[in-house]
Amino acid sequence: MNKGSTGRALATGVGKALGTALLMLAILTVVWVVSVALVDNTFVAKGPAEVYEFLFADDDAARTRAEIATALGVTLGDAAIGFVAGMLAATIAAALIVLFRPVETAVMPVALILRAVPLIALTPIIRLLFSDGLVRVAVVSGIVVLFPALVNIVQGLRSVSTQMSDVVHVYGGGPFALLVKVAFPSALPALFASVRISVPGAITGALLAEWLITGRGIGSMVVNAVGRSENNLVWACVLVVTLASLALYLLAQIAESFVLARYGRW
Repeated sequence: MNKGSTGRALATGVGKALGTALLMLAILTVVWVVSVALVDNTFVAKGPAEVYEFLFADDDAARTRAEIATALGVTLGDAAIGFVAGMLAATIAAALIVLFRPVETAVMPVALILRAVPLIALTPIIRLLFSDGLVRVAVVSGIVVLFPALVNIVQGLRSVSTQMSDVVHVYGGGPFALLVKVAFPSALPALFASVRISVPGAITGALLAEWLITGRGIGSMVVNAVGRSENNLVWACVLVVTLASLALYLLAQIAESFVLARYGRW
């Protein structure tokens, strides 16, 4: 694909991402306002205006923003660890499943168990099994990423047409050559779909790990704020994490548009 076509595809992707952002922000605002109105408890339920005042108009607003930003940086770092661990494990497992059919019998039941058992129940066990904090975070957050990514990538790798398989075999290529040269490029849409799903999932896993294991980041800040009845801080943290998740989702969507355009899949 030439540069002009790539640029047009990228511009289209950016336009779609901005449209998605505006739509999601509108829905988020409406749901937020309606929820606060239905609760009808001004001590617990805080609306957009109150959170804005808390973050930008109060005397301690600058200090509050700095504390939330620091905690958010920790959470995004934890989420990145889990995202990379989960996607890497899912990609390797998917490749092995496609190359060696018996692997599916061994891997899929384990993945299903990890998906079916509530992560909050597994977290204490993970804490006992692993002593390193980064490993704990990687496992907890990676489990959230693993299963949906694994299923999507396996389906993408198996989407190779019979004709393309025949071409590779005619030129002397084996299963590994077919996987690298044909299956992975064909699976790019499924791979990026997994990325878009996994980004907010990794943040959820990181928040859970921070709550139950590390005692740092936004996850810990929210739990501590709830315990002190600092409800403005709770809502502000939830808002910041939601906006960060949305921004990362949109970045993944833009990256998908660019990569698929480069590979002629747009």
